[in-house]
Amino acid sequence: MDGEALERVEDPRITAVRLRPLLAIAVSVEEPVVVDAERRYVPFIGGSFEGRDGLRGIVLPGGTDWQRVRPDGSLELDAHYALRTDDGAGIEVHSTGVRRADAEVLRRLNAGDDVDPEEYYFRTHIRLRTSAPALAHLDGLVGISTGRRDAAVVHIHVHEVL
Repeated sequence: MDGEALERVEDPRITAVRLRPLLAIAVSVEEPVVVDAERRYVPFIGGSFEGRDGLRGIVLPGGTDWQRVRPDGSLELDAHYALRTDDGAGIEVHSTGVRRADAEVLRRLNAGDDVDPEEYYFRTHIRLRTSAPALAHLDGLVGISTGRRDAAVVHIHVHEVL
């Protein structure tokens, strides 16, 4: 990158990205359903979440993560699901991203082995929507998540982009 372009990227007049923890979500999943060589989906059957300011509740059954399997085995993720807070508010979640690793790590993940999340890249962009007035601030934020895939549970740590 030339010096002028780098200067534009590091422009001090532009707000730097900062992250603040928002939610920890544990999604219980079924086995992937293979549609064809490139497409599959993972049904969500439940789970739980906890967040900032005492926010907590369950993952509602019925969500799905549609996945495109790339030639190298990595995944393009497109998950759409719902949360229900302990006080009854609904939150829609739409998450898109990527999970990638080298072939050996992917083999272990696909076999359901316990794989250290430092061995693979699992990141998503998350948008939240709700009609609950007390949670209206969720509608206007962008979230970034890191994930960990266990055999039957996907753990997602969502950070609000400030």
